[in-house]
Amino acid sequence: MESEKSKAVIGVVRASRPLFRSRHDRLAFAVHASFFASGHSLAATGPAAYAADALSSPSAGEVGIEGWNEADDEYAFVYVSPEDSKKVLVKCLAMDDKLVVDALKDGAAEPVHLEIDVDEFIGEDGAASYSGQFKNLDKLVKSLDTEILSKLNGSSAPSSSTNAVGRENSEGSRQPISEPGIAAHEPWGPQVHPSGVVIPPVYPLGGNDLFPGPGAGMYPTRGGYGSSGSMLLGLFINYVFIALSQSLFFERLTRVAI
Repeated sequence: MESEKSKAVIGVVRASRPLFRSRHDRLAFAVHASFFASGHSLAATGPAAYAADALSSPSAGEVGIEGWNEADDEYAFVYVSPEDSKKVLVKCLAMDDKLVVDALKDGAAEPVHLEIDVDEFIGEDGAASYSGQFKNLDKLVKSLDTEILSKLNGSSAPSSSTNAVGRENSEGSRQPISEPGIAAHEPWGPQVHPSGVVIPPVYPLGGNDLFPGPGAGMYPTRGGYGSSGSMLLGLFINYVFIALSQSLFFERLTRVAI
């Protein structure tokens, strides 16, 4: 059974009577219809929505959908939010069998992002009715509400299905975890154990015979890791120490012989 929101989305599509050139067109318009059914008013679309000042310029009032799919494989819409009257820029990009959606609200630090599988939500070509050109519409509308609209309004925490992979440590920063295709990095610098003990760092590879790097659990010389003047000084001191040790050894050997 369709939800009330899904019925509203289809109602927007029927009332607008858009001409679709591709399956991506249908999905992009479903994104627009979801915003419209949520109370957003359309301030710009098509070439006007790609302008550099699309978010910052004053709104000239509500516009129609003319030119919404003029560009190939990309779509842009600018809305006015019913929550706070701020502008929202929505861009959709067709990439193979997916539609990539990014939405940025005026004043926000970063956009929200969603990738939609075209095959999962768009029916076969040739359907007589608009409703027949979509499938799993309830799921699509729910995904847009959860991953785009709610996050734009700040009323939803990030979901567990986010693309960012990591775990939070006790300080709140994210540490990458080891998964196929994901590099796990060791932390740089000394680490403080919960007991209060300072654990020396483990440095990466890269030393050589001439300029050896410090071993695991050892701090580097003052000049830093790798090659520096202090490292050469250390080699000179080691050379003098070895020479003195050999001299003392031969001296003791001579005394024993006598």
